[in-house]
Amino acid sequence: MKGIVLAGGYGTRLLPLTKVTNKHLLPVYDRPMVYYPLQTLADAGIREIMVVTGGNNAGDFLTLLGNGKEFGLKELAYAYQEGAGGIAQALSLAEDFADGEPICVILGDNLIQGSIAKARRDFDQQGEGAKILLKQVPDPERFGVPTLKGKQVVGIEEKPKRPKSNYAVIGIYFYDAAVFDIVKTLKPSKRGELEITDVNNAYIRMGTMTAEVLKGWWTDAGTIESLHRASNLVARSR
Repeated sequence: MKGIVLAGGYGTRLLPLTKVTNKHLLPVYDRPMVYYPLQTLADAGIREIMVVTGGNNAGDFLTLLGNGKEFGLKELAYAYQEGAGGIAQALSLAEDFADGEPICVILGDNLIQGSIAKARRDFDQQGEGAKILLKQVPDPERFGVPTLKGKQVVGIEEKPKRPKSNYAVIGIYFYDAAVFDIVKTLKPSKRGELEITDVNNAYIRMGTMTAEVLKGWWTDAGTIESLHRASNLVARSR
């Protein structure tokens, strides 16, 4: 399995902090934000990782992370996303790197307390399709929200005004090699982007999507408030 960290975008919700740097290079407590998703993948035994970034500060990732030796990686590759085409479009840039292997994709502003090692093992045994991780949140309207039938996810709605559950689909996804073919079928949303929710709904329609609830805390760090919350959560867990 290979890992993909998606660390592009303009970080407009974090202005003016992101006026001169990529948001994933901002500090969360005592480390740059991008360290956390990289460590999450490394702790799950994933040793080949690609960072997809963009904007004017892409070169700073190479300066900061180098060849990934600090994380015990076998390979740390980089790809550049031009513009803001969405999460799914950024993922498509990793097709050659994935080279037919299953992948774990993590958004660069997602931090967790626990581990995804069990989810990785479960997906290895699953053998095909996709797996998403869920977490109960007080503000599901900010995220992709699953519609649940028992423990089964039967649909996902992106940032709904009236959420059908209080769960969020967090930014950690497991996919088989078919994901890149699915991305090629997508059409831009009203935001003009290729949405990862559309990818996940495609797997749901094929009947090959599984889901499990993440243990421990989880947060994104894409707003001023969540960046502050992330730093506090990390500080308390040290």
